[in-house]
Amino acid sequence: MESEITIRPEVVLKGIAAAPGIACGAAYLYSKHVPQVQVKSIVPKEVEGEVQRLRNATSRSEKELSKIHAFAEQRLGSQNARIFEAQIMILSDQILMGSIEKRIGAELKNAEAIVADEINKYKRVMLASPDEYMHERAHDVDDIMNRIIRNIQDQKLYSRLEGESIIVSETLAPADTVVFSRNQILGYATDMGGVTSHAAILSRSLKIPAVVGLRTATKLIKTGDTIALDGYAGVVVLNPTEETLQTLMQKRQRFKEFEERLVDIAGLPAETPDHKHIELSANIEFDDEIEFCRQQGSAGIGLFRTESQLIGKERYPTEEEQYEVYRAVADGISPHSVIFRTFDVGGDKIGPDTEHEENPFLGWRGIRAMLDRPELFLAQLRSILRASSGKNVRIMFPMVSNVTEILRAKAMVEQAKKELNTRGMPYDAGVKVGVMVEIPAAAVMADQIAGEVDFLSIGTNDLIQYLLAVDRNNNAVQSVYQPFHPAVLRTIKHIIEAGHKRGVWVGMCGEMAGDPLATVLLVGLGIDELSVIPVVLPEIKKIILSIRQRDAKRVAEKALSLPTDQEVRDYLWSVMRDRLPEIPFEEQSDIGVPP
Repeated sequence: MESEITIRPEVVLKGIAAAPGIACGAAYLYSKHVPQVQVKSIVPKEVEGEVQRLRNATSRSEKELSKIHAFAEQRLGSQNARIFEAQIMILSDQILMGSIEKRIGAELKNAEAIVADEINKYKRVMLASPDEYMHERAHDVDDIMNRIIRNIQDQKLYSRLEGESIIVSETLAPADTVVFSRNQILGYATDMGGVTSHAAILSRSLKIPAVVGLRTATKLIKTGDTIALDGYAGVVVLNPTEETLQTLMQKRQRFKEFEERLVDIAGLPAETPDHKHIELSANIEFDDEIEFCRQQGSAGIGLFRTESQLIGKERYPTEEEQYEVYRAVADGISPHSVIFRTFDVGGDKIGPDTEHEENPFLGWRGIRAMLDRPELFLAQLRSILRASSGKNVRIMFPMVSNVTEILRAKAMVEQAKKELNTRGMPYDAGVKVGVMVEIPAAAVMADQIAGEVDFLSIGTNDLIQYLLAVDRNNNAVQSVYQPFHPAVLRTIKHIIEAGHKRGVWVGMCGEMAGDPLATVLLVGLGIDELSVIPVVLPEIKKIILSIRQRDAKRVAEKALSLPTDQEVRDYLWSVMRDRLPEIPFEEQSDIGVPP
């Protein structure tokens, strides 16, 4: 009897495009060993031994990360490798480690149990935040905790692979990404993660295609399965057909040719053929991202999230500690400018003393929290001002809802200046001050608010969820979160016009700014600046260079007349296909979709 050949059906998994490129090959399911922690009681005479176990493990962990740091420096350069410097600093944090050692003696428990409990406190606060980048930092902290515990328990970790593979995992730590790159890695596919994760940043630097946020990849894919990974569309295909593979190979060639052309425009200003200049900058949270921003052709940093300094900390950083970070960023991006967003903490946001709130989205956060804590606010303002002596620094206040908040914040800036004058410290006396427009009240009052500041920056992530009354992190209502909703477009138009009437420039730093489908529309609406994740900078610039502003205005007028978000999307895709055919963007993935 002839044996039957089982043909497994093609399965398409949709995720988030984290690093560009296309890969096809065998999957390797990486189940990272998570050390098990049991709480054990110890007697007083065993405390010294437990503390020594902790110190030995911390020292070993530091040596491991130092080796990874050296390898990353060799492969990626010193800037990208600084991710591991930050992790090493956590291991050498005397406050954190001192607290763990004291708790071992006070509570008479084993070292790994105290390590897990202490570090998990930070992790829980980060995961409670709806911000994607805070979730990513939680995974970094989790990796450090597991590394210490693994070394306390004297366990080994292996990462050698044979042959070419696409790594499939629930999540990848920065160290995993770099260490695996020593092997013949074709790509990365993870259930969790986002474009701001350190693993994604490193994948882009290593030029390894990556798709994250797949949710069920590890449940459906087994080691040895044939998979195809599309790092442009954010898609992974299990058991791809010959037709799918052929489509992807054609797409890879198309993008390769397109990306070769993009290299030539990295140094060009983002300017339409009829001379409308758009300031095209990047959103970052660590200075180790600056080199990649420059390579991508960024004209500055349009959003530096200062909350990154609070990760894993039991206290707010001092003025001097903040100054060192801000100065490094300002110097690193010079002569271009950087916009420092003041601490967006409180409510759902990360902070050393964050308190639980029933409804954090509408709670004590952003500028509200900072105005209630003047000493903390002044310390940050002084540190930013001190970093402004090169005259390329701007200050931005988040979550503003009324003019009174702006007046109070500006008064604090003036007070910070006076205090620096008293100390004889230099700063840019003409430093520009702006606000994020992300609350509907601020959008409605944009004309009055614009009269009090030097610039407006539209934070579309929060603005859309507040305007449409939809939690963007709630899967049940995810389909309602629509950036191209007519109400959203009209609100953006109103903000831009209000700013221009007052003579101030208007930018955008939310996810919509980095959506290629929105670029022509935003240019047509008159946006002055776009701040995006660095990886999409070349595509956005290419579109700006390819469309005249007067044509973009007609596109915007047509889009504003359409009654539904789907009609707006369909129209914008038709514009992309008809007017910008040389740009290989797809309305949807090439694969798993009927012709």
